[in-house]
Amino acid sequence: MAEPFQESLARLADAIGDARDPWWIIGSAAVQLLGGEPGRIADIDVIVSHSDLEHLYHKLPLKNDPDANKPMFSSAMFGRWSEPALDVEFMTGLKVQVEGRWLDVNPRTRRSVTLADCELFVPQADELVSILHQFGREKDLQRAATLARD
Repeated sequence: MAEPFQESLARLADAIGDARDPWWIIGSAAVQLLGGEPGRIADIDVIVSHSDLEHLYHKLPLKNDPDANKPMFSSAMFGRWSEPALDVEFMTGLKVQVEGRWLDVNPRTRRSVTLADCELFVPQADELVSILHQFGREKDLQRAATLARD
């Protein structure tokens, strides 16, 4: 694993260590943590509860600036943390637009992954594959295929 990725995950684990509710890393970072081949990891996407994101807003220099180039995604609350080597994007109430309808992205399974003494959480591989298929972009389908091979 590339050092900036590991360093960013360590900072994330430290920042979110006092979360009260379950949280999940999704997207390319989760694919990497589950042993798949994510391709380029541009940022680390994290689904958190509303109350935990409010707490993180008081704790970290977060910015509410979701990527306008991704109109297929929407969240009730968003916070980008740009201090780590890779941006960490916290979101609550994540939705993806599929065929004109907004669908909730709510992981139901939760798997612990330990990396350099840091405990991180991701959906189980089969659920992450389903989420990536729901996203439907070519890069997400390619990532899902690397997990579905197992």
